[in-house]
Amino acid sequence: MSELTIEDQYAAELKQSDIDHHVPTAGAMTNHILSNLMVEYVKLNQVKWYVKGANSFSLRNEYARLIALNTKNFAELADLLLDEAQKPSATTAELTKYSMLEENGAFKYNDADTLVAATIKDFDTENLFVDRAIKLAEKESRPALAAWLVGYRGSNNRNIRQLQAFLGQDARDGLDEEDDDDDED
Repeated sequence: MSELTIEDQYAAELKQSDIDHHVPTAGAMTNHILSNLMVEYVKLNQVKWYVKGANSFSLRNEYARLIALNTKNFAELADLLLDEAQKPSATTAELTKYSMLEENGAFKYNDADTLVAATIKDFDTENLFVDRAIKLAEKESRPALAAWLVGYRGSNNRNIRQLQAFLGQDARDGLDEEDDDDDED
């Protein structure tokens, strides 16, 4: 039997990835989370670089913390996928394809409250994928993956609460109403 070329191996990986994303599997759903983390990294930096106003110093420090946490989560999650014999997306194009977060170059001109509110919404969007991935990981008997995802969900919840407090709101203010439509899945 002849060995597959590198191109053949990659083509098989892409074909399997497409199948896994349509089923979906815990690995595919977790890859969406990884992709969201990559886009979120860029968006967090955008806020840190461009936030203005009386709270800009404290927000830059908070966003530096969020960026460090994001970087750590991205690396840990990619390793965890490899531990689970999954293939994390390995190119910017793949990561962009599977992200559900939206970017906008003009976004940087918004006021601090709008920038923070958008970050909160991104964390909340990420949680939709985390919740689905947890259920799939449990169904597929992947306890290490499920445990990491549960911890990540808790971290996102904490970040949401802290950012909401900056806006003078409670943890779920303005979020649960939007999420109710998603509960029908």
